[in-house]
Amino acid sequence: MTPQQQVGYADLLRVWHEADEIPQIEHAWLFDHLMPIGGDPSGPVLEGWTLLAALAAQTQRLRLGLLVTANRMRPPAVLAKIATTVDVVSAGRLEFGIGVGSRPQPPEARREYPAHGLPFDDFAPAVVSLDEACTIIRRLWTEPEPFDFHGRHHQLTGAFGSPKPVQRPQPPITIAGRSDATLRVVARHADVWNIPGGDLNDCVERSSRLDQLCTEIGRDPAAITRSIVLPFSLHPPTATRDSSDAALNSGFTRIMLGLGSPYSKGIIQQLADTISGIA
Repeated sequence: MTPQQQVGYADLLRVWHEADEIPQIEHAWLFDHLMPIGGDPSGPVLEGWTLLAALAAQTQRLRLGLLVTANRMRPPAVLAKIATTVDVVSAGRLEFGIGVGSRPQPPEARREYPAHGLPFDDFAPAVVSLDEACTIIRRLWTEPEPFDFHGRHHQLTGAFGSPKPVQRPQPPITIAGRSDATLRVVARHADVWNIPGGDLNDCVERSSRLDQLCTEIGRDPAAITRSIVLPFSLHPPTATRDSSDAALNSGFTRIMLGLGSPYSKGIIQQLADTISGIA
């Protein structure tokens, strides 16, 4: 994961080109913020979906996505069209990440909403909006005829998606979050669930809770891949291997390693060497 804050396009393109050549690295991810959430608060941030389309056109192998799209920022039907475009540009490599948008911490994540004239709904209605958005996006990707949608937060008349994504029936959906309300949306809609690392015991507890919520609605919990974001660090040299091993042994099968900008030359090979041999 290469958050596109405090960094320019040329450096990001170099890092993604390096990753595209290393088979151990299966995915590459950006984040979805319009202003920095770390470092210089007035520093540069490139818009996520626009950048993802550019990088999709410049890579060949990596699966790619945003971890995760803030549902508060774009109407779901527009987002479905954007995501389809990236799936087409990438020849079917999109991993569609989505979440409520902008967790309470750090506080810097909240200022981008008033700064861009975007509303910031309270959490409860925002989760309902996310649930509706996932339904709308899936229908736009898969349904052959126009449809109407009348929800609490989204209203569509004659909605239709054309073209459809390259991936059929649709790109995999990753939903991030840890609250019970968000986990209920994960249970209904997600192919992959993501949680930021930190307290691994808490992450495991949240994963067990997701199992329960899946069972309540009759869905096999094993149908949802468990993913976790861990910081990539060389200090000490074993830190990343140890944290990755612990997460894998706890049931997380997709490890996302977060890099911090600036992205030094050779950092991707260092990452690959570090994770080499992790079971």
